[in-house]
Amino acid sequence: MLQTLPRHQRAQGELRVTVGLRDGRTVLRDLRQQGCMKARFPHPIDAHETVTLNTSGGVTGGDHLETHLHVEPGASALFASQAAERFYRALPANTPAHIRTTLTIGAGATAEWLPQETILFEACAATRTLEIDIAQDASVLGLEALVFGRTAMGETLHAARLNDTIRIRRAGRLILHDAIRLDGPADVLNATSSANANRATATIFHVAPDAESRLDALRAAWEHAPAETGASAWNNMLIARILAQDAAALRATITMGLNQLRDGRPLPRVWMC
Repeated sequence: MLQTLPRHQRAQGELRVTVGLRDGRTVLRDLRQQGCMKARFPHPIDAHETVTLNTSGGVTGGDHLETHLHVEPGASALFASQAAERFYRALPANTPAHIRTTLTIGAGATAEWLPQETILFEACAATRTLEIDIAQDASVLGLEALVFGRTAMGETLHAARLNDTIRIRRAGRLILHDAIRLDGPADVLNATSSANANRATATIFHVAPDAESRLDALRAAWEHAPAETGASAWNNMLIARILAQDAAALRATITMGLNQLRDGRPLPRVWMC
């Protein structure tokens, strides 16, 4: 008699948020929340602020999460996550978790994608994709950050399965395809061609008409950063990398960079919690 394996419950969630202009102010146009994906809207200061959250408490094998964000022409919006996301252990038979985020930015609009870091736990398995479509004269500032195990808790990541991709298209043309792939033993992170034995990394991107003019100021802001940094700019796009020994050094360096690129405006309050 064949034994039937138990079917584990998995998280499913979809979030859709559209913001646009009304009487010169950015307002919520449309909101759809399904499953574990939710959005909250703190009182805006100079842009419409959306905080996303995953009420399942973390991501594990077999989960399926979709977030679709749209900023209409001329609007200004900031998207942040409530807390650091966690990719938990997946069973060997599980398919990887699927996390997909799309951000569409209309003509003359400005958007910021500022999620907090993602922490990889031992034996996690996930495929995550961030796809951004931006109009020719629009602007976007964003980041994605990864922490390979909680070093403050004495944890060491030995193995994981991760495919993490960022794609940005401007006026329909692909201008950035960035991918991180980890499949199996995590000792590959010790190589100088990968993480150089660091345990946290982040990519910051800024696409805007004035992006290249911000390169020197960003490099100067990171002169005494507690992590390894590098930045380049071309074709109205700035890309920066961070490699840090732990999450604390990573966040401190990210904060220094964002303070410069955001002209000193305070980070979302959820970053301070």
